[in-house]
Amino acid sequence: MRIAVPAENLSVETRVAVTPETIKKLAALGAEVVVQTGAGAASGIPDADFEAAGAKIAGGLSEAVAGAQVVLAVRRPAAADLAGAAPCAAVIAIMDPYGQDEALAQFAQAGLSTFAMEFMPRITRAQVMDVLSSQANLAGYRAVIDSASEYGRALPMMMTAAGTVPAAKIFIMGVGVAGLQAIATARRLGAIVTATDVRPATKEQVESLGAKFLAVEDEEFAQAQTAGGYAKEMSKEYQAKQAALTAAHIAKQDIVITTALIPGRPAPKLITAEMVHSMRPGSVIVDLAVERGGNCELAAPGQTFVTDNGVKIVGHLNVPGRLAATASSLYARNLLAFMETLVNKETKSFAPNWDDELVKATLLTRDGAVVHPNFQKA
Repeated sequence: MRIAVPAENLSVETRVAVTPETIKKLAALGAEVVVQTGAGAASGIPDADFEAAGAKIAGGLSEAVAGAQVVLAVRRPAAADLAGAAPCAAVIAIMDPYGQDEALAQFAQAGLSTFAMEFMPRITRAQVMDVLSSQANLAGYRAVIDSASEYGRALPMMMTAAGTVPAAKIFIMGVGVAGLQAIATARRLGAIVTATDVRPATKEQVESLGAKFLAVEDEEFAQAQTAGGYAKEMSKEYQAKQAALTAAHIAKQDIVITTALIPGRPAPKLITAEMVHSMRPGSVIVDLAVERGGNCELAAPGQTFVTDNGVKIVGHLNVPGRLAATASSLYARNLLAFMETLVNKETKSFAPNWDDELVKATLLTRDGAVVHPNFQKA
């Protein structure tokens, strides 16, 4: 079983799909791992470390994927770049398939079996494979660190002979994995933290971390969570009520961090330009949803800028990649855990059980067709 690990082809992507630790464990499964030269450079992993762990180093992409039964990547590669892979090869990555019908069709036409790691079901046996959680956890942490750096003032209250420094007020909008880690990190740094989310189950989680919960708790709020634990898209009426509640609150905050995402849809707009202009000069907004259109009306992908009223808006791309070494380590373990379910331990070959719930949930294309129900054409 030959596994190829190409270098990521986007300049903002600093992560890599394997580490020396996981290469050794993949080898124990019977794999020969081939890593494209330089694939781990941005994560602080030189080619020599991959070689020492047992991997082969390929000089280019075509050499890396030649004859591969499995391709492991961070972001979705182009189907055309995998032309030299074995027939019916598997591609396992964060596929970002919504709105990418042409890319999915190309994978299908190439006969590739593609697996979207972000579709991993949130069940007990799959927790170790949950890339959304592992990467969002780091994003929430990094968002607070970035906001503290941009804020230019101390976060905790400090009692000094020269006077008292007040604690910063931080508001977290969206309390998924990223939001919860942001709350915990901001609390550890001594800030006064409030948070909001449309899912009622998050109220207890927020309060357990020592933050105050803020939301319109009406009948719609009580039913605002999917069976999978994700937020539903709220009605225009509820959004208006929630906006009115948060507008006055945002005006008093020093830092606002937004993390709200809805799978398969643009990020909901939570902060209007008017709200931004109500904030004090020197305040900071960090928009973790900027790659999906942003939660803040004024946020721009990949840009950090100061508004005319002195509010700094931060729109970093690939925030987990700002902690590339740690993010790669966790992501590589997610992939390894999934691979362990796809390999026949006796024959040491890639042999997925196509009826496994993990395979059914993540499989996008197979045998020349798009097979995932979310992308079936009516």
